[in-house]
Amino acid sequence: MLPWITAALSLLAFDSPATVVLDRIAVVVGRRVIKTSDIDRDLRLTAFLNREPLVMNAVSKKKAADRLVDQQIIREEIATGEYARASDGDAAALLNKIRSDRFAGSDPRMRAELSRYGLTEPEIQGELLWQLTVLKFIDERFLPGVLISDTDIQKYYDEHLAELKRQYPRYYTLTALEPKIRQLLEGQQTNQQFETWLDEARKQTSIKFHEEALK
Repeated sequence: MLPWITAALSLLAFDSPATVVLDRIAVVVGRRVIKTSDIDRDLRLTAFLNREPLVMNAVSKKKAADRLVDQQIIREEIATGEYARASDGDAAALLNKIRSDRFAGSDPRMRAELSRYGLTEPEIQGELLWQLTVLKFIDERFLPGVLISDTDIQKYYDEHLAELKRQYPRYYTLTALEPKIRQLLEGQQTNQQFETWLDEARKQTSIKFHEEALK
């Protein structure tokens, strides 16, 4: 997901000075629009963060458009509900972790890779800030409604005991693993509630795809 862009449509020049193409509207979500440039940027950001080749075809553009529709719905909810946002410091710390883990702390190596994807560090940090904000929103909005019972934990433990023994060979008793299982089940239920809410929100939102702009 990437930050929402509200700037006016721009003209992109090609090799011939007489040839221009509009940054077209690809999707209308309520009263907001998603442009082809937003989709292009989302594809680049997603490919870089997932360490995948950059693919720009009709299928990948439609997937990006769907992601950006979800993003817009979430942004509206965060703004309406005045939910907490992640800090620039959190995003910078995550960017530094990427720099350390993937590029051995080398700025030139990371900039070279970003260049391959047509991106800049501020764009990546902005994307990380958004993703962290979404995680905070999900926890704040949906986690309080999750209730995990002792029966739920016992059932998970019994059903996954063989796997748990392999994963935690030194301590796999129910008492030792109860906090981990509770956290796992809370995460699963929180995500399920979020996905259910998002699906319903999409149904209640006017969404119009301009298919010709997604080819």
